[in-house]
Amino acid sequence: MNTEVERKRLAGVPVLLVRPVAARGPLPTVLWFHGLAADKEVHLPELHRFAATGLLAVGVDAVGHGERRLADFEQQFARSPDDGLPLFKSLVARTVAEVPALIDALIAGGLADGRRIAVAGVSMGGCIVYGAVPSDRRLCAAVALMGSPERTQPGPGTLADERFFPTALLSITAERDSIVPPAAAEALHERLAPRYASAPDRLCQRTIAGAPHFMSVEDWECAVAEACAWLARFVL
Repeated sequence: MNTEVERKRLAGVPVLLVRPVAARGPLPTVLWFHGLAADKEVHLPELHRFAATGLLAVGVDAVGHGERRLADFEQQFARSPDDGLPLFKSLVARTVAEVPALIDALIAGGLADGRRIAVAGVSMGGCIVYGAVPSDRRLCAAVALMGSPERTQPGPGTLADERFFPTALLSITAERDSIVPPAAAEALHERLAPRYASAPDRLCQRTIAGAPHFMSVEDWECAVAEACAWLARFVL
């Protein structure tokens, strides 16, 4: 299926809209969030793959990235990972806070079907996914790749586990990930399992054996294929 790209701002946020050619009217939609120091342009291949399944794929520049990159980004994140973590969490939380307005704008503009909206992302984007799901109950499906639910908010506190169900949540982690270790995602899924007891097929956590955070092309292809299949299953 051929796809087309449009660049615009929604609710003040720079985005890429990738859709099937000639597709009009409200479409099933996925919001896609990139990793730290990346931007929406980096993931055009993934956006085209999502669009090829029939989705409106919306690539989003996270706060402090892409078209709104922090002027001192390199200096801020040149220090140790622990020193940069408060800023990282702040950027994640601020991006999560924009999700409801983005969804509103997509629906109001006749772009997205409000009953079929999903969120997905990798690394920092995966952290955004974990924050977005409990913050907006309109999200019917979610895919977090190499993300951590422990890095979604700037201050102390935990996610509202009771606000995940019935969103269909897939988490894909890398076994040897030393940057975003899989333990936090695994623990979240253990906590959520009883809440999904009536619909266990809507909750899945998979670890890619032997993979580091920056995985091989082959493993990444498999991860994206799984994400596409999950979204097709619960959003289309």
